[in-house]
Amino acid sequence: MKLWHETEALEAFGAAELPPPYWAFAWPGGQALARYILDHPAQFRGKAALDFGAGSGLVAIAAAMAGATPVLAAEIDGIAQIAIELNARANGVFVEAIENDIIGAGKRWHTVLAGDMCYERPLAERLIAWLKTLAAEGALVLLGDPGRHYFPPQGMTNLATYTVPTSRDLEDRDARETSVYRLTPA
Repeated sequence: MKLWHETEALEAFGAAELPPPYWAFAWPGGQALARYILDHPAQFRGKAALDFGAGSGLVAIAAAMAGATPVLAAEIDGIAQIAIELNARANGVFVEAIENDIIGAGKRWHTVLAGDMCYERPLAERLIAWLKTLAAEGALVLLGDPGRHYFPPQGMTNLATYTVPTSRDLEDRDARETSVYRLTPA
């Protein structure tokens, strides 16, 4: 949480508006997805993977460690791009980080991964509509979610549930039950 407060303090001293450092935390959905990937590497080995809303790159790094290739980490926060590259290097893998809103891009990936992305309605609605299109085109679409308000349970198959540690600064508890879901093609 210290980083969060320091980011706010920089703005008070006239620094350019910095987005909150969401990328600096291992959110429950991402933790569950990373665990699932590392527990089932054969599902990802040799396949192109996209980590949407990659944050620090946790899920993308897990995919690369499982043998996915190439691995793309899409994250709109420019500072997160640096974190992704540093974290991938520290873990001995290569992840290509891009700073674009790619919702609506055509199918280029075998696997699309999205952790903890259903926290606000407009994003969840745009994202799920796009992910449904990708699933219908044959992509394996996996979501990690701890029960966020805008997570749509219909059309989802629960693949695994994990208890993951959380920070009291971000969540209302020390651990959270978080599931990995497969979006079933329509």
